[in-house]
Amino acid sequence: MINDHQYVADLHIHLGQTASNRPVKITAARTLTLENIIDYARTVKGIDIIGVIDCHVPEVLEGLKHSIESGEAYELKGGGIRFPDVTLILGTEIEVYDEESLGPVHVLAYTPTWNAMMELSSWMGSRMKNPTLSSQRLYETSIVLQQKVKELGGLFIPAHAFTPFKGVYGKGVKQSMGEIFDLALIDGIELGLSADTSMADQVEELHRFPFLSNSDAHSLEKLAREYQILHLYEPSFQAFQSALRDKDKCSIVANYGLNPYLGKYYETTCAQCRTPMKGSACETCGSSKVVKGVSERLTELATASENNGKQRPPYVHQIPLEFIPKVGKRTLARLREAFGTDMDILHQATFEQLCDVIPNHIAEAIVIAREGKATIKRGGGGHYGKMIGTE
Repeated sequence: MINDHQYVADLHIHLGQTASNRPVKITAARTLTLENIIDYARTVKGIDIIGVIDCHVPEVLEGLKHSIESGEAYELKGGGIRFPDVTLILGTEIEVYDEESLGPVHVLAYTPTWNAMMELSSWMGSRMKNPTLSSQRLYETSIVLQQKVKELGGLFIPAHAFTPFKGVYGKGVKQSMGEIFDLALIDGIELGLSADTSMADQVEELHRFPFLSNSDAHSLEKLAREYQILHLYEPSFQAFQSALRDKDKCSIVANYGLNPYLGKYYETTCAQCRTPMKGSACETCGSSKVVKGVSERLTELATASENNGKQRPPYVHQIPLEFIPKVGKRTLARLREAFGTDMDILHQATFEQLCDVIPNHIAEAIVIAREGKATIKRGGGGHYGKMIGTE
């Protein structure tokens, strides 16, 4: 917890495998078990609220039921499952691709209770080929899915909305989410690693929605590479829902995310040789195969210069510790031993305190990254950008 009633929340975390070693997210590290995620969030990263988006898997649900029955965890009256110092919000990532979609789209759905997720899991199980895996195709229309989530008291959020693969604007629609979704049944928008608030607010239809910044973690170290700080009366599903609606004295205090230049899809690149592209053919290899960047796609979608509605929470560009040059595993271990969690290092440790633990030039790099003064080589085509110096 940052301050009283302020909680760090990362709401897009994958499972690599179940307790019996069965794969869940094929591309995720096998160390991403529910037990490890809860422990790492609490002791290493400093996350108060986690959204695990593979909770629909039957074995995962059975494991959660056992944790509740054994007293290891309990369901909050306001929704969510409380483990020591960490609240789990039960979520699922789903791929939809119906007749109205231009391509497959990933969405996130969260339910308030174990029973609600069990019902959603059962409902999806008859509409999926393999409900034991993550991010599976749902053979049902997007709007019917939205209606089912709402029937269960859940939240519906398009995932990494602008990415060229599986993002609603990047892949699913020509111009408006209304082409495939009922806008009234959307609770928020996940920006993804290659966009921030100012970029997304170029799209006027998004002005009504709150923005979320989540890690989409495929390994333990990637937890909280993006997150938000929430002001809540308690760390529960209901309070999080209120924060999305800015009611009951709950709110999103700030979004913390990568500088979009660091994202894997910020810049348009040649799909063959990864050279940045601006024309129809790559100047390096001559290929016409393109991975369109989020920045270019948002230029195409732009219908407004800014959000003319109420002011949004600040979006703080933050470079995760593992992205900072010379911060390797040993340095990370020394920092965590000295200061506690990554949140303590990123938010609390002064330059002088850092210098007592690590070489001055690495401490300086951490402070430069914290202050947004780093020079960054832009990412694109599925490859992250890099911090290469200072402005």
